[in-house]
Amino acid sequence: MKKRMVCVHYLKDRLKFMLVFIVAVLIFAVVFILYQIPLDAVAYASLISLFFGLIVIFSDFRKYLEKHKKLTFKLKEIRYNIENIPDPANIFEEDYQNLINEINSDKLKIISDNDKRIQNMMDYYSMWVHQIKIPISAMRLLLQQEEETELIRELKMELFRIEQYVEMVLVYLRLGSDFTDYVIKKCNMDKLLRQAIRKYAPMFIRKKIALDYRSCEGVTVLTDEKWLLFVIEQLLSNAIKYTDKGKISIYMEDTKLIIEDTGIGINESDLPRIFEKGYTGYNGRKEEKSTGIGLYLCKKITDNLKNTLVIESSPGKGTKVILDLMKDRIVVE
Repeated sequence: MKKRMVCVHYLKDRLKFMLVFIVAVLIFAVVFILYQIPLDAVAYASLISLFFGLIVIFSDFRKYLEKHKKLTFKLKEIRYNIENIPDPANIFEEDYQNLINEINSDKLKIISDNDKRIQNMMDYYSMWVHQIKIPISAMRLLLQQEEETELIRELKMELFRIEQYVEMVLVYLRLGSDFTDYVIKKCNMDKLLRQAIRKYAPMFIRKKIALDYRSCEGVTVLTDEKWLLFVIEQLLSNAIKYTDKGKISIYMEDTKLIIEDTGIGINESDLPRIFEKGYTGYNGRKEEKSTGIGLYLCKKITDNLKNTLVIESSPGKGTKVILDLMKDRIVVE
């Protein structure tokens, strides 16, 4: 089909020359006839001209097709360089190649400048994240020395949220870099889930939300422990954030980790876009609790880990998050 399209384009490109050739042959034939030259000689001369004409056309088409293939192949790697482009066949092609070289030179300069700008920005924010952890740790130590009052509890909770956002910035930067430190190994799911639950225990207590954790002791998965833990913590954080009463259930079903809450739920119109960067939806706009980054990061990480993340929800009926760890799950007897 592709070759047929090339033939069509070739005929369009060479149509003028073919018509000139055919008209020239017809003129010679008419002149020979008018001078009463035998028809056999006219036909013989016409066939010889047509034969050589077809040879020229066939040879020209092969060069045309070969050049098209080279240019098509070059199109795939044009981002990196434009070397080895077929030599120009005429002055117009040479002019076009000069234009392409000039444009490519400007493009490479823009890409280089943009890469430097992004790298400088990432270096700055990475440094900022590590530096901001020092005053956060100092504030936590100072709060631990104070008597446990409602104000201190509130301050600890707000400090906990700050730590979450700082960690989210670091994850966002790492995912945006060219090298992400994935270390795939066997991880104990029960240990991972209990670690996340312990981290958010103060929020469960503060909001008086029940936890229904069905132990998955003995279940291990092949994954990156650090990145999967971040995903679990973000999903648990969202469940707590949008649940004011009732309970949050955490359990495994075959290869699937399920986190289910009895919270406010998500509008049906928001569900298709909840993994988009910066999308907060109706709940986020109403309560001003969402940044629109958490679920975006979770989806990106689970895609990189070759897992599947699905969210089922309806307003007022809670939300069910299903993280499918696929066939990498190994049950240890």
